[in-house]
Amino acid sequence: MEQKGTIPHSRPSLDDEEIRALHNVLTSGQIAQGPQVQDFEEELGSFHGLLPGVATSSGTTALHLALLSLGVGPGDEILLPSYVCSAPLHAVYHSGATPILVDVDPTNGNIDYEDLKKRLTSKSKAIIVVHLFGLPANVREISALGLPVIEDCAQALGAELASRKVGTFGRVAICSFYATKIITTGEGGMLLSSDPDLLARSRDLRDYDKKEDFNPRFNYKMTDLQAALGRSQFEKLESFLEKREALAGVYNEQLANLPYTLPLSQEGRIYYRYVVSVQGNVTELSQKILQMGIEVARPVYRPLHRYFNLEDYLGAEMAWKSHLSLPIYPSLKSEDVHRVCQALQQALTENSK
Repeated sequence: MEQKGTIPHSRPSLDDEEIRALHNVLTSGQIAQGPQVQDFEEELGSFHGLLPGVATSSGTTALHLALLSLGVGPGDEILLPSYVCSAPLHAVYHSGATPILVDVDPTNGNIDYEDLKKRLTSKSKAIIVVHLFGLPANVREISALGLPVIEDCAQALGAELASRKVGTFGRVAICSFYATKIITTGEGGMLLSSDPDLLARSRDLRDYDKKEDFNPRFNYKMTDLQAALGRSQFEKLESFLEKREALAGVYNEQLANLPYTLPLSQEGRIYYRYVVSVQGNVTELSQKILQMGIEVARPVYRPLHRYFNLEDYLGAEMAWKSHLSLPIYPSLKSEDVHRVCQALQQALTENSK
């Protein structure tokens, strides 16, 4: 149980509008995949200047469909950064392909372009580019390598690169709407693309009912309940991003004189996470701050190369050992940010004794 007065690391931002949206679906009698899902797909596609998307049960299933729709299978190699959650790794394994882990830039956690080039082989089939924490990765240069790029925008909905929305540079993009993402459907995801054939393949694989032939397919559908929640959240996307940016500004001001490396300021980025680099033991520091009623966390639970006892991932190791994620979400108050910063200052003072 969350102790009274504790500031959680992350939480969804929900209000009466979401309750009304769900109530309307419940009273309509249409709760499975239906018109709400279709409208959500059209709205997200239009927002990115793309075709209507393919809504799914999660970001991971969207990524799985993206891989299969690109023709990925056994014998293929898929390149992806090591410093991410395990969802992309699971999707690659489910596709039957071999994951090739790539190191990252420790200053921001995004994929390292030079290391990526070194790991390309004749078996390389596609590259998963994750826009980590809301900071756009160098997807233009990576796309120029000639392989299909899957943009993982799970943490970057609304972010832009060169005045163009992320998710529009690669062959296909995926979004996640988990409970604490930029907008939420509880669980859910979406696949986006400008390629009608790829979208058609993904839509066909998404569910298995009422098909003229029998090929292995999935039950990866989103419900109208989830889509209605997502549509209500999507209407607030601009205000959500503005609130996050304002809170990041308070953090920048309050932490300016402390020995923390602050997030990179880049035009077009969003603040899904506010991640600082610290010295010392991140786990011990997190526990100390929790005792003050503040939940902070490692932004990545464990780099993927650690699951396989792989070496030669110095950037990912450095990021994992130094990154600390601070609370940032639309319902957080500026006075809460002040309290977080005071806790960080106190922890520094105690460590220096």
